[in-house]
Amino acid sequence: MSELTPQEYDFILRNDLMSFVTRVFYELNPQAQLVMAAYLELIASKLEACDRGEIKRLIICMPPRQLKSICVTVAFSAWYLGRHPEKNIICASYGQELSEKFGRDCRSIMQQPWYQRAFPETRLSDRQALHDFVTTKNGGRFSTSVGGVLTGRGADMIILDDPLKPQDALSESQRTKPNHWYDNTLLSRLNNKDEGVIILVMQRLHQDDLVGHVLAQGDWDMLSLPAIAIEDEQFTIQNCFGTKQYIRKAGDLLNPARESLSSLNTMRAAIGEYDFLSQYQQTPIPQGGSIIKTEWLQCYESPPTRMEVSQIIQSWDTAFKDTEQSNYCVCTTWAAFKGNYYLLDVLRKRLQYPDLKNAVKEQYGKHRPHKLIIEDKASGSSLIDDLRRDGILGIIAHTPPHGMDKRMRLEMQSDLFSDQKIFLPKAASWLDDYRTELIGFPGTKYNDQVDSTSQALEYFKNKYSSTLAIWEKLGR
Repeated sequence: MSELTPQEYDFILRNDLMSFVTRVFYELNPQAQLVMAAYLELIASKLEACDRGEIKRLIICMPPRQLKSICVTVAFSAWYLGRHPEKNIICASYGQELSEKFGRDCRSIMQQPWYQRAFPETRLSDRQALHDFVTTKNGGRFSTSVGGVLTGRGADMIILDDPLKPQDALSESQRTKPNHWYDNTLLSRLNNKDEGVIILVMQRLHQDDLVGHVLAQGDWDMLSLPAIAIEDEQFTIQNCFGTKQYIRKAGDLLNPARESLSSLNTMRAAIGEYDFLSQYQQTPIPQGGSIIKTEWLQCYESPPTRMEVSQIIQSWDTAFKDTEQSNYCVCTTWAAFKGNYYLLDVLRKRLQYPDLKNAVKEQYGKHRPHKLIIEDKASGSSLIDDLRRDGILGIIAHTPPHGMDKRMRLEMQSDLFSDQKIFLPKAASWLDDYRTELIGFPGTKYNDQVDSTSQALEYFKNKYSSTLAIWEKLGR
C-alpha cells in the first residue's frame, strides 16, 4: 500500500476527527504512546455529529485520565475552528488555570505548520491571549472558569470540561455553583438558542452534579462510558471512512491496555465504593444511600434452610420489549424467617414474552416458591393468565396501591430496612448491581430491581401484619 501524499493526509485531518486527535496527541506528548481504543473513535463520532449540527446537546461521562480533555476541549476546538473559522467557542472548567492550560494547548496546535496546511482558511489574528484568541474571520475561542463573567460574549458552541472539582462534590454550595452559573449565565451566551451546541464532558461526582441537573431539564444525547461495562451495549461509529459497530459486553473494560481490572480494583479499594461508582462507573449514589441507607443493609453467610423458613416468594417486575431502551424483567426471590426477610436470588434480563414465560417457569422450578407475585399490568397480565392455564400454583396478581409512585412504594417499605430486617448475601454475582440500584434510587438509570423488592416486601408486610391482627383479636 502506497504512502499518503501530503494533500491526502491534509484531507484526512480536515475530515476525520479521530485522525486529527491522534496528531494532536503526539504533538502535545511526543514521548508518549497513544493507546488506541474504540471508545475514542466513538467520542470522535459524536463530536463530528455536533459539528454537523445533528447533535445540539451532548454529554460525555467517562473515568479520569482517559484523554477526554485532549479529545474534546483541545483537539475538537481546534478542528472545529479549522472548519469554521468564523465560529466562536466558549470553553469552561472549574478553574481558570486549567481553562487556560487547555487554551494554551489549543492555540499551540493552531499555530503548527501542519495545522495551517490542513486548514488554510484559518489563521489566528494578532490577539492571542491564552484565554482569548481570535481568527482573522472573527471567530475564536474564549476560556473561562465556572462563575466567570461572560458579559458581551457570545458563542456558537459551548464546551464544559470538568466544571466541578471532585473534592467539592459533597459541598452543596460548591456543587450547585456550576448548576446556577449554567442556568443564569452560560446558557444565555449561545448566539442561536436553537442551533447552538453545548457539550458537557466530565466524570460523574454526585447525583445532583451538572449532568444530573441538566438531564432533569431536558433531552440530551448521553454517552456514558463506565470503566467496567455495567450492561451489554452497542454503539454506531460513523466517520468519513464509513460506519462500524462498537460492542461492549457487561464486564468489559473501557481500555484494558491503559487500566487493567487489577488496577481498577486497587483504585476502588483506595478511594472507596462511593467515589469509584461515581467517578469510574458513572453511577453516582447518595453518600450513605438515599431512601435506603447503606448502614441499614444486613448480610448473611448462609441463608436459612427451606425447613426453617415460613415462606418463600418470588416477585416479578416485567417489561414490554427486549429493546435496548426498554426496562429489564426482574425476579427477586425472598425467604421469611423469624420476622426477617432474606434475599436469596435475583434474575435481571431483557426478555421477549416467550422467553419471559420460560424464565418464570425456570425460576419457579429452581426455588419452588410458595407464592409467585406478578404485577397485574402490561405483559404481567398476559403472563398471569398463561401461567395459570399451565398449572402454576400460588400466583398472586398484584395491583400497586392507588396513587403511589415507585418512590412512595419503596418509602413505605423503608422501615423494614431501617429496623434491620432485610438480609442480603455476603457474596453473589448480582449483589453489586442490586445494591447500587437500591441505595441509589431514585437517581439510578433503572429501577426494576427496586420495583420487584417493593412488591415483595409489601406482600410480606401485609401478610404478617394481618396474621398478627388475627392473633391479637383471638387474645393470644
